[in-house]
Amino acid sequence: MTDTRWVSSSLPYVTARPDGSPDAWSAETAAQGRRGRQKIVHAGEVPAPDAVAGLLGVRPGEVVVVRRRLMVLDERPSELTDTYYPVRIARGTALAGTAKIPGGAVTLLARLGYAGTTVREDVVARMPTDDERQALDTAPDEPVIQLTRLTLDGAGEPIQADVLIMPAHRQRLRYEITLP
Repeated sequence: MTDTRWVSSSLPYVTARPDGSPDAWSAETAAQGRRGRQKIVHAGEVPAPDAVAGLLGVRPGEVVVVRRRLMVLDERPSELTDTYYPVRIARGTALAGTAKIPGGAVTLLARLGYAGTTVREDVVARMPTDDERQALDTAPDEPVIQLTRLTLDGAGEPIQADVLIMPAHRQRLRYEITLP
């Protein structure tokens, strides 16, 4: 039997892509012979949730920019992804809009002068909220994986925070570390 779980590595999602390249999700799904698309559910300025405020170093409720997406794999909901940016970086840019960004948001950030140099990820398993369960089309007893990623620039300043929610039984996260 073929394993239909999605196997994903974080590196493509935190690395700027060459000009003319597809975004990381499109490239990764195509490389695995799968059909992936994303739907931008919302983009714009919102009050920072407490956890995101802590990551971005702003006060809870302070305005940040968010891009909320539903990632679809082979026509099935695969992931809810909320990506948050400090207003000083994202206001007035394509990060605050609903249009697809050529090469992806990380590529745009690099072009704007904000290159990530350190990435911190935390992964937890938990039961989904009712809204998450409905959006991901999971049963009430199926847990989700929540991956929270913080990207820092060379000065240690936060430039992006991601909160990804994925059905646990349909995912496998892969971490590969090259030691110096």
